[in-house]
Amino acid sequence: MKSLSILIPIYNEEESLQALFEELKNSFENNQSIEIIFINDGSSDMSQKVIENEIANHSTWKLINLYRNYGKSVALQSGIDIASNELIATLDGDLQDDPKELINLVRELNEDDVIVGWKKDRLDPLEKKIASKIFNFFIKLFSGLKIKDSNSGIKVLKKEVAKSLNLYGGRHRYIPLLAHQKGFNVKEIPVNHRERKFGKSKYGAERYKHGFFDFMTILFLGKYMDRPLHFFGMVGFLSILFGLIAEIYILYCKYVLLHSFQQHIAMIIFGSLLIITGVQLFTFGLIGEIIVNKNHKTKNFIKEVIE
Repeated sequence: MKSLSILIPIYNEEESLQALFEELKNSFENNQSIEIIFINDGSSDMSQKVIENEIANHSTWKLINLYRNYGKSVALQSGIDIASNELIATLDGDLQDDPKELINLVRELNEDDVIVGWKKDRLDPLEKKIASKIFNFFIKLFSGLKIKDSNSGIKVLKKEVAKSLNLYGGRHRYIPLLAHQKGFNVKEIPVNHRERKFGKSKYGAERYKHGFFDFMTILFLGKYMDRPLHFFGMVGFLSILFGLIAEIYILYCKYVLLHSFQQHIAMIIFGSLLIITGVQLFTFGLIGEIIVNKNHKTKNFIKEVIE
């Protein structure tokens, strides 16, 4: 088995941690090629203390403490930045996914780059099941990624895939899509899913609104991130073209049909606005090209790493 780094984001999971530790020890205790990285995403309960006490007994377990609660995407990105093994896995800390399934995912990875655990028999409330089906339907419709559970919390990625990701906001929901856009092979297999026994889900109604905008952003950036002028330039060109057509039509009316300019003042203004808007869009595209070619300093969210 290749070396594996397991990333587990934690936010107020104090109640489930002891049971999680036992399952992790039962599955991976004697395998020194597996490191387990807990990312404490600004928990306000005793999660940090409980994890610190436990990792003192395990040489391959680590804890990353973030400065505050940034969300799951930043937590996972922080774990990816620290992970050093050949494969990187993600696992939620609420025990709904079975840690033992990671062994099956690694075994099935083979020539693929990402393997996702499909919660075939999902034991979640009906509302979450419906939302998930809608979410995955739109991903398949607009991206061509043919998997059934893109937002699954349990997955395994090759290191080069994980390191190529830039997770922030709600982009953790779209890890398979981000990998697919970069040309990596994505596969999924069914995994065991369990009912939530501890705590409450961290996701509310706001998740769906944010998820929609994140999805639209990823679709746009996936196609135009490295070439913004292709998007803004095309829209700008069409705007200028229609504006010129409008103004040429006004000149035709004036000098061929002998109309006065006053008869078509609205069309004159409309054509002018289209041309001005087109020039502005070209400008936005050029500014975007400058930004894309400028290196940005990466923010540091990590407060400390405890090994």
